[in-house]
Amino acid sequence: MDASSRLSVGFAWVGHSLMHIVAALYLTVVLALETEWNLSYDELIRLWTLGAFLIGVGAPLAGWLGDRWSSAGMMAVFFLMTGAGSIACGLSDGPTMLLWSLALLGLGASIYHPVGMAWITSNAENRGKAMGWLGLFGTFGVATAALVAGGLTQAFGWRAAFLVPGAVCVAFGVALAGLMALGVVKDRHADVKPQPKPSRGDVVRAFFVLSLTMVCAGLIFNAMQVVLPKLFEARLGHWLGGGTLGVGGLVTLVYLVAALPQMVGGVLADRHSLKWVYTLCLLVQIPMMAAVAVLADLPLVAAAALTVIASQTQIPAENMLLARYTPDKHRGLAFGAKYILSFGAGPLAVQLVAYVYEWTGEFTMLYLTLSLLAALAFAAALLLPDDRKEKAAVPAPLPAAE
Repeated sequence: MDASSRLSVGFAWVGHSLMHIVAALYLTVVLALETEWNLSYDELIRLWTLGAFLIGVGAPLAGWLGDRWSSAGMMAVFFLMTGAGSIACGLSDGPTMLLWSLALLGLGASIYHPVGMAWITSNAENRGKAMGWLGLFGTFGVATAALVAGGLTQAFGWRAAFLVPGAVCVAFGVALAGLMALGVVKDRHADVKPQPKPSRGDVVRAFFVLSLTMVCAGLIFNAMQVVLPKLFEARLGHWLGGGTLGVGGLVTLVYLVAALPQMVGGVLADRHSLKWVYTLCLLVQIPMMAAVAVLADLPLVAAAALTVIASQTQIPAENMLLARYTPDKHRGLAFGAKYILSFGAGPLAVQLVAYVYEWTGEFTMLYLTLSLLAALAFAAALLLPDDRKEKAAVPAPLPAAE
């Protein structure tokens, strides 16, 4: 790869970590705001509904702009807007300002997945390996978000939990914009490594199946991420000292356990059937989430870790399936459509968590519902086209960066 491609892949990897860190800060900070602002958990967690909604609904427009204007330029906007939203959250003086600051953060975060995924797909020579590393960086972000938020909150106050990560995002945005202005990072309008073209029938079938499975996966991922800090506080708080740092540290541990399997998922997606890697990961989640519904103490931590491992391992296969069945020139828009389905499920997940907690005061029914969603996604994934069929490779020279 040339310097532009290497830097593009590197910024995409780091951006994946930062997106997940900043987008999840509030889920731990909210525990401190319950005391600080004397509001209930369900009232406060609902403030994230608009931000979570914008992460999904903003994705298609971001993907379209990446396709039509500039993937690198949209990535710079991502860093700058997400950082500005996080800083605004840290400066909020009440629920109303926090609501709109979280909305700005969510709109900025909506740019990453449609643009970043298309960006790395075009610039990576070995897609499976690159997607595996991308997943590793994303898992690191998901894993460390609670630790960053909990640690900064406990050491310096909840405002620092937003201000410090926000400043880091802005710094990366300025750096990327500078490299673009110098001509070091350039847009690439064709893949470094082209792929075979699927039949129209396979494209249509994959579209309908992946639409359903990605909605289910989005609800599962978002609900799991929203509720895990509160679930651990409720069922393991007597072990964790009652502070946000202990809760955040345990959530971090659970997600870090999934980091290596994310790499394994990338290798498996390169070497084996994408359909069956994806399907088996969904299958594992069915009994694991049912177990989380009823367990406590160390068995709960183990079941939660296995659930996260399976959900993270499936991501490279899912992204490669989407790339396989999407024309190059519409890939950003396609990834945007994916994330309006999966992250667009975010506000539904937030409302589901709030409703179940308000109704029952705990999360057993929530995890039983998520187990049923995993079963539905598994059944649908069985209908995906068989990607093991022999297809002729499409020879093409490496396109130059433009």
